[in-house]
Order: sequence, then structure tokens, then C-alpha cells
Amino acid sequence: MYVLDTSAFIDEFDTAESIATVPAVREELEKEDAYRFEAMEGAGMHIQIPDEGAIARVRQAASTTGDLEALSETDIRLLAAALELDGTLVTDDYAMQNVADALEVDVEVIAKEGIEEPRNWHFQCQGCGREFEERHERCPICGSGLARKKPS
Repeated sequence: MYVLDTSAFIDEFDTAESIATVPAVREELEKEDAYRFEAMEGAGMHIQIPDEGAIARVRQAASTTGDLEALSETDIRLLAAALELDGTLVTDDYAMQNVADALEVDVEVIAKEGIEEPRNWHFQCQGCGREFEERHERCPICGSGLARKKPS
């Protein structure tokens, strides 16, 4: 089963396989893309509401990879739905692809190339320049904000 992200509706992803998505995707769509969603729902697209356990697993994986802040609530629910349904996530979002890889969820990309390698992001202090493997609200050394940084 394919689990469709918003980009799948925008880029007119088409398959003969079973498809699913989450209700929040509809809220992100406008005009023709929203009509496409409604037509696919009318044609039998499964609407999955993931349970809290799957959502917690996604949040934990995203925290581990450093992608949690890059994911929207819709992204988290889509990843949880793909996890629950043992489905293939259809998305162009790199943060979602990275977390899907950590969860061992298959991904199919649409318009962009997929990620080349999974990443566990580091965080760098904007004040003193120190790097941390875990996300903190503020630098524990100088109190400045942190920015996500590609590990070297």
C-alpha cells in the first residue's frame, strides 16, 4: 500500500496499487489538488488515523535523527500511518525520507531525487560555535540558540 504525502496529490502521483493518507493532508491542499484528494477518497482511498503508539515511535525516531523540528504534525502522522500499514511512503520531503529510513519504512519519491544517505543531524551553537549531537533549547555553555547542522 502507498501512503501519500501532500506532494503526491500536487504532482498527480498515479498507481494501480492500494493507497492511503491521513485526514490532515486534505487541509494542506487547494483547488484542483483538493478535488483530486476528494476524487481519490471517493474511489476507495483509505484514510488512516494513526494511533498514539505509532506517533510516539515516529517522534522518537525523528528526535534521534535530528529531524523532529523539520517535521509538521501532518508529516509525523503520515510516517505513523506508513509504519502502521507497513506501507510505502510517497513523498519528496527529505526530513520525512530520513525518518522513514530510521523506521525502516520504504519510500518512493515523486519529482525530486531521494536522499542519498540517512543523517543524524548535529546542532551548532550560534554563539560559541560548539557542536552537540542532541538538540537542546539553548546552548548549555553560553545560552545562545542552536541551529541544525549536517554532520561532517
